[in-house]
Amino acid sequence: MPWTQTLAGRRHRFDDLKTLLARATPLRSGDALAGLAAETAAERIAAQLTLAELPLKTFLSEALVPYEADEVTRLIIDSHDAAAFAPVAHLTVGDLRNWLLGPAATPAALRALAPGLTPEMAAAVSKLMRLQDLMLVASKCQVTTALRNTIGLPGHLAVRLQPNHPTDDLRGVAASVLDGLMYGCGDAVIGINPASDSLRVIADLLRLLDDLIQRHAIPTQGCVLTHVTNTLRLIDDGVPVDLVFQSIAGSEQANAGFGITLDLLRQARQAALSLQRGTVGDNVMYFETGQGSALSAGAHHGVDQQTMEARAYGVARSFSPLLTNTVVGFIGPEYLFDGKQIIRAGLEDHFCGKLLGVPMGCDICYTNHAEADSDDMDALMTLLGAAGVNFIMGVPGADDIMLNYQSTSFHDAAVLRDLLGLRRTPEFEAWLARSGITGEGGRLLPAPARHALLADLSGLR
Repeated sequence: MPWTQTLAGRRHRFDDLKTLLARATPLRSGDALAGLAAETAAERIAAQLTLAELPLKTFLSEALVPYEADEVTRLIIDSHDAAAFAPVAHLTVGDLRNWLLGPAATPAALRALAPGLTPEMAAAVSKLMRLQDLMLVASKCQVTTALRNTIGLPGHLAVRLQPNHPTDDLRGVAASVLDGLMYGCGDAVIGINPASDSLRVIADLLRLLDDLIQRHAIPTQGCVLTHVTNTLRLIDDGVPVDLVFQSIAGSEQANAGFGITLDLLRQARQAALSLQRGTVGDNVMYFETGQGSALSAGAHHGVDQQTMEARAYGVARSFSPLLTNTVVGFIGPEYLFDGKQIIRAGLEDHFCGKLLGVPMGCDICYTNHAEADSDDMDALMTLLGAAGVNFIMGVPGADDIMLNYQSTSFHDAAVLRDLLGLRRTPEFEAWLARSGITGEGGRLLPAPARHALLADLSGLR
């Protein structure tokens, strides 16, 4: 159905729900590239005023991507929890915003509500929020997961140690792992993006991580971020696999571009669960997403990129992942042009994911051709830390020499923890203390001249 709104003497018309959502979205280059963005600030405000008056129930009867043609839509609709939705079923999008910002939205209430919200509802309400609104609500959404340690507890911040190497050299990877561990990073995961698709190379990397983790009894998990079909083959070959990684998106067509289906993800999750490698939990999936991925695949169905991103969290939610990571500035300035757009997108993604019950982290990053710099990343990192982000990246020197982009460093994580009083995961922090890496209160100690971990590095060929 069409909606109209008169603002400053001008009548604005929005022909359908996806047009209304797109026009209400704060400006970003991807929506402009797709021809979906509001043409003027006045049109954007008119759309936001209209969206604020829209009943939440509308999202249950009007699909943005057709139910019959899209398995992500079917997953979202078929898994919707009507009982969880009931307390807010009478509200409009604007009413939901007010409720979320009010005292009734306690962590327990938000946890109970999460299964009753669709990704489109979460995206819609985020479009009516300032940055501080996104942060406040996200800080009240507590999503805890576990495999070998417990991630997402209030007052804690985990870090993915990202020891990428342009030739997958084992000594180079191990040196970065050692560096990160000495900075107290790696409790989210020690996760390698491989330069090669060779199963032999990937298996060697996985064995390196497993040997290090098992030999030193490190309460964390290892992962090589390869395609899910490779991981399934490695599991069949008896290679040690802690987490199944996969990039996901918000439509069936976009996921097909990644070479996946929901059934394939279900198969992979069952395979990982069968290995029983967890010690304190059984969350075995690791997903990455990013605004603009559906548009770049020509699979956005005329839906704005932020709403499509929220739909990816609907996919993630159904697989109970340990980690879900929005790689916010990685796709490039065609989708998020500058630091301001990247900061807004990172806070939106974190808010929407946590509101839906997804364990959200953020790769606070930018490509070298974006209008952004490390000051922008410092700002987003600090805002996300205050908003309760589950984990961030730890990259040597903040400069990924394999993927050729800028992220956050081991030192950045240490600064954020000191600044905001955030602790590492409890199991990992206890290990750091036992290993002489941290002292009282989890403070980093000066690195010793020799450490037991060095033997693993020196023994590699």
